[in-house]
Amino acid sequence: MSRSLATLWGIGYLPWAPGTWGSLTALPIGFSLVSIGGVWLLLVGIIATSAIGWWASERHIQENGQEDPGEIVIDELAGQWVALLPATLFLPDVLIAFVLFRAADIFKPWPASWADREIKGGFGVMADDLIAGVYAALGLVVIKLFLNLIGVM
Repeated sequence: MSRSLATLWGIGYLPWAPGTWGSLTALPIGFSLVSIGGVWLLLVGIIATSAIGWWASERHIQENGQEDPGEIVIDELAGQWVALLPATLFLPDVLIAFVLFRAADIFKPWPASWADREIKGGFGVMADDLIAGVYAALGLVVIKLFLNLIGVM
């Protein structure tokens, strides 16, 4: 069960860019959560997924003996949802949140890079992506403010 959860039912085993696939998987689910219950349901989803991801990642690491293996993508689900928090149900918001999250997850600006290196186990797997999600969410807010300021949105 922990392997299925950690890999999002095998999505993490796709041969190329499993993190991107994990983030893409997060989009329709996150969009649905916001449609059904607003940002509050998305926040509940983030908290629940983070807790489940911590447990599932920890178990997967213990079984494989490998710290933060690439097939674990539940962290992308939670991080991408954090990036979606300031998004609306407007498709450009969702796409910008996706691009910003992928960039932050790949480049790992501090403290995400620190968390990636220093925090071990399932908590560490989740932490750097949650931090990357915060960076992406802040970036989305800045972009939306700018576009509103110049009259595009």
